[in-house]
Amino acid sequence: MTQPWRHASAILALGVLLFAIAFGHEAIAAIHVWLVSTAYNHCWLILPIAAYLAWERRAGLAHLTPSAEPRAAVLAIPFALGWLMANRLGIMEGRQLAAMALLQCLILGVIGRQAYWYFRAPLWYLFFLVPFGGFLVAPLQHFTAVFAADGLSLLGIAHYLHGTTIEISAGAFRIAQACAGLRFLIAAIAFAVLYALVIFRSTGRRLIFIAVCLIVPVIANGFRALGIIWLGYAEGSAKAAATDHVLYGYIFFSIVLLIIILLGLPFREDQAPPPVPADIAPQRPPARITATLAVLAISLAAPITATALDHLALATKVNPPTTLADCRLITSPSARPTTRLPSGAVRRDFTCANAMRVTIVAFPPATTPEPIFDLRRALGLINLREAHLGLISPTGRTTPLWQLAVSKGGHHLAASDLLIDGRLTLGSLLTRLHMVANRSTPPAAQLVVILTPKPGQAASRTAIRQALASPSLSNASLRQFAQAALRPAPR
Repeated sequence: MTQPWRHASAILALGVLLFAIAFGHEAIAAIHVWLVSTAYNHCWLILPIAAYLAWERRAGLAHLTPSAEPRAAVLAIPFALGWLMANRLGIMEGRQLAAMALLQCLILGVIGRQAYWYFRAPLWYLFFLVPFGGFLVAPLQHFTAVFAADGLSLLGIAHYLHGTTIEISAGAFRIAQACAGLRFLIAAIAFAVLYALVIFRSTGRRLIFIAVCLIVPVIANGFRALGIIWLGYAEGSAKAAATDHVLYGYIFFSIVLLIIILLGLPFREDQAPPPVPADIAPQRPPARITATLAVLAISLAAPITATALDHLALATKVNPPTTLADCRLITSPSARPTTRLPSGAVRRDFTCANAMRVTIVAFPPATTPEPIFDLRRALGLINLREAHLGLISPTGRTTPLWQLAVSKGGHHLAASDLLIDGRLTLGSLLTRLHMVANRSTPPAAQLVVILTPKPGQAASRTAIRQALASPSLSNASLRQFAQAALRPAPR
């Protein structure tokens, strides 16, 4: 390694270390998703693959000299603003993507345009470290359900489609979130990019191959669902066909992936090595240090600003009431690590006459959405693997809508909702934008409201709907609760 590369490597290593400290929360959140979600288990292979792609291009190091790029600091500004916006909206994927883009700016600032462009393939491949794509689950579920239903129509099999549930004479099949095909789609895209970078050299062939790998997994998942439903029809039992549907899926998608690989081989161009860049003049280390500090300053400004805003929100103390109509205050159960309260939040638990328990957690008005939504997911069973999610409304009314989570087997149910600025809302992106604006007058605490059966009590959707119709859970009652939570505690 030449002396300019040694200087650049030392500066870059120090910059990456500071970067990792500042954005460690994003990295930890990504690793957690890799561990718990089968859709992102392949992320453990991304760093070794990126290292291989860089090693494949090692011949260019002899012709490249790192040259600082000060304009990388200007490029980092919109990504820093994007990170701050994602932070205020509570969108972790947005924060992770923005942080990765800022890391790319840091590398660009240290090694320069020509070196960065030569190693763009392994550097851009690092974006697959971000577990993004969760927003595609609902559209993929809908597409798979409609595709399977249309296939049943072509096969002449009588069926009934309701949402993501398909009923035939042999039983009912539900296109669950895990069966939406996201896990194979994300892995197929990561593989397609790797395959295109290694096998092809022309940009056109690479883009065509990646486009094919975007479309084929989605259609293949529709055929997989159709095949399982047809198998249930042939066997006369939906349960028997669904027993090994995961194994069927892995075998089916392995075959599809093998076919895609074989289709790409006749057009391979891997006999030609990656092009080697022309020699460029060296640049002094001080210029690299200046570019590095400029990018770091802009990148670190975003989390520093977010931390300051969070401290301002915690300045407002909440003290939720100890009374709720038709309910009795009880001692809150010991919190598990996944349900510990964030700073500034206060919890109240009530037991009600309808064999239900109501949990209300109050947050200061200007709290960022992330801790609110995270706690709602944990308390409302939304984080539970294989939980079925749906919407439910109080008996006799169509609004407000509550999120209903039902565990696999139906043994546990939980209805959850959010009270933001005095109104019940499910928590959409518009809700997050409203939370950031936070222009309520007078201000009110933000509430996470969870309704669950009492321990040892069985519950049904009907019982949940009847409980939601209780006056204590009306919009007006919860609004009063939120307003009272900001009153000073009696001395």
